[in-house]
Amino acid sequence: MALRIGIVGAENSHTVNFAKTINVDKSLPGIAVEYVWGETPEFAAKAAELGRIPNIVRRPAEMLGKIDAVVVNHRHAKHHLPAARPFVEKGIPTFVDKPFCYRAKEGCEFLALARWRGTPVTSFSIMPLQRSFTQFAERLRKLGKIHAGVTCGPCDPRSPYGGIYFYGVHQVEMALRAFGYDVAAARAVRNANGAVGQLLYPSGLVASLHFIKEGRKSFGIVALGEPDIVYSNLARDKNPFLTALKIIVRMFRTRQEPLEHEEILKSVQVLEALEKSLRSSKAERVAK
Repeated sequence: MALRIGIVGAENSHTVNFAKTINVDKSLPGIAVEYVWGETPEFAAKAAELGRIPNIVRRPAEMLGKIDAVVVNHRHAKHHLPAARPFVEKGIPTFVDKPFCYRAKEGCEFLALARWRGTPVTSFSIMPLQRSFTQFAERLRKLGKIHAGVTCGPCDPRSPYGGIYFYGVHQVEMALRAFGYDVAAARAVRNANGAVGQLLYPSGLVASLHFIKEGRKSFGIVALGEPDIVYSNLARDKNPFLTALKIIVRMFRTRQEPLEHEEILKSVQVLEALEKSLRSSKAERVAK
């Protein structure tokens, strides 16, 4: 019998992309997206139609006992963990789309619950999984000492879906993967077309993140080191979701988490510091 997946949330385009990859393209044999719940009936109906999801539920709890794994996928991160909690409490492997949560303290408590229940949980951005990023990372390892990093991409710091969290998480996770997780502090300042953030490392390395509200739909990354510079426009894979789904499904089947909980939380801690800095106009400590 196929591994049965339910998706909570249908407003986000990732729901359709995940379901199409699995149900329509048949890119991952032996699994099926069987259930979906939407924030509105219209969102649910559209996702079910485009992703060929056979069952729409009126309440997420109706999926309990009918699925083997769940994907939680909202546009605003504040909804993620309340939606995921009933499934984690029942031991159902759970993927929470990015950002994992809206507040790091809530995320820490949730992950403690998951560990206590023995429920595998993970969350990540798809951008560091693109072939263009892995090629960049391979070149980065040969660069020697890195003095500075730069990322850029779309993000509206005033988005109603969590401000800098919404889409800003992609650049934060790219920077953490490329330049390290040991960020000491972060600062950010608004400009006429978004904001510029900085991640400050104990080594003195500074990674600048350009959150561009309009005029930039793709992502890029640069590393300045000795004796050279490496960069990438970060072209997306033909199906940018496929590698992520392979990792997610592997966790669903094996119950082995692909990331440490500290890695999952770090991007939220950095985003929280950037959000604070936008208000305070000064560098803010990144929680450990």
